[in-house]
Amino acid sequence: MGSWDDLVGSALLGTERRRPAGVVGDAEEAAVALLDAAAAGVIRRRAGVTPAAAGTRPGLAPADRRPDLPEAARRRLAMLLADRTADAARGRRGATPNLAELLPQWLAAARREGYAAPHALLPALLDAARARTDLRTDALALAGPRGLWLAALNPDWKFALRAGQGAAAAEEGDAEQLWEEGLFAERIALLTRMRLADAAAALALLESSWRTERAEDRLMFLDALRTGLSPADEEFLEQALNDRSRNVRTTAAELLSALPGSALAARMAERARSCVSLSPEGIVVEAPYACDPAMERDGVAAKPPSGRGERAWWFGQLVDAAPLSTWPARLGGRTPEEIIALPVLDDWQPDLHAAWCRAAVRQRDTGWARALLGPPPKPAAPVTAVGDPAKLLSILPGPERGAWVAEFIAAHGLSEAFQMLSVCAVPWSRPLGRAVVDALDIAREGGSYPWSFSGVMGLAERCLDPDAADQVAVLTAAAEEPPDGSPGAGTYWSEAFQRLTGTLRLRALMLAELRVPQPSGSSIPGPGRA
Repeated sequence: MGSWDDLVGSALLGTERRRPAGVVGDAEEAAVALLDAAAAGVIRRRAGVTPAAAGTRPGLAPADRRPDLPEAARRRLAMLLADRTADAARGRRGATPNLAELLPQWLAAARREGYAAPHALLPALLDAARARTDLRTDALALAGPRGLWLAALNPDWKFALRAGQGAAAAEEGDAEQLWEEGLFAERIALLTRMRLADAAAALALLESSWRTERAEDRLMFLDALRTGLSPADEEFLEQALNDRSRNVRTTAAELLSALPGSALAARMAERARSCVSLSPEGIVVEAPYACDPAMERDGVAAKPPSGRGERAWWFGQLVDAAPLSTWPARLGGRTPEEIIALPVLDDWQPDLHAAWCRAAVRQRDTGWARALLGPPPKPAAPVTAVGDPAKLLSILPGPERGAWVAEFIAAHGLSEAFQMLSVCAVPWSRPLGRAVVDALDIAREGGSYPWSFSGVMGLAERCLDPDAADQVAVLTAAAEEPPDGSPGAGTYWSEAFQRLTGTLRLRALMLAELRVPQPSGSSIPGPGRA
């Protein structure tokens, strides 16, 4: 029947165009003869293969003494992991909860409870962590030492080894070797972990190789210093102001300005004070007329973005880098609230207040953030926020954040509240959850389509307290559509509220399954007991 290559060639071209030797008959007979010949050829090829030498058997998996998942929680994890792979091929979900979005919450809750992942589900768990970086921290913690052992046997899961090696190096004192020999991602992970455990040791490690690093790597390493930033970092950051990379210099200046006691903050305060003064009519602004080399060294970008005036651009950078403690003394001993209430002459108020907003966020100053936010605008008042309210809210205590956003939504609805909701503590407080559900109900009664609020609905599925399920369930009945509403909107809203209700109840059930009391002595089998 000819050689194996002849058979492959005939299969690719077709027996009508090319027949191997010995094949006769019509097209159908020739095709059958070709397949028979190929089957025989496969047997011959396999019979002639010399067995390879046996490889080294992997060592036993390390012991994991954490408790087993309760049986109901184990089944839930299997369901969530299986649904993750089915989502890509699934279209519109209708009223069905999105299990893929519940997986991060389940993993975080299981990690808090101190469980270990079932052995049979480790491959699916590692696959999920490989596909979604937002799952990796909790998934790898749940997988534990046996997950790392398994990851060493599959190149597709090498990301788990990098994370595990970084943690182990930080704990076991092998940081220097990993810092010198590791991949960039491993080094970033190591530096971040060390900043949490020992900021000074992490800084010393970075200093040891700083001059030999690439500019783009220096930028990323410098950004990692945000974790655990303290006055002890000032000397290193001052030296980084002379770096040959403009991006590195800018980031170093930003970090120094977040340290109100730094020398850079003092220099910026002096410049900003010279631009702002108080007159009987209000605050007077005299923006700089030039950006000198000293200003540029301290992080002031000389070239403004398109559409922005140079003087306003320079002025904003000076003010947002100056310590906020500069202004009460400069402006007559007033409190932040009193300063914000002062009129600013010559239309400089938007620039000045926006710079103060950036400074409050950078310096994590809750007093100034509270003053700049003010009370939520009343229903009849326009929303004229200066800066980014969501960023200002993010530095306030959780309960205060939720109360402010709840009042805002009650007065102005959801159209401008998405970013604010995303920085609120999870689960949302009861007043905030009630305000969101009421606003969704008002939107439904107005005849809008639910997908106009899909972002808020998605947040609600993840962030509403599961106890709100009964409040949402009341809204699942199809409401009468207003005459001027969107056709069919009522049916879609009913479906959306059914999905939200089902998701909340499922979240409550998931948490209950994880909190089942465990019998004493329960643990994952050790090596040799799998």
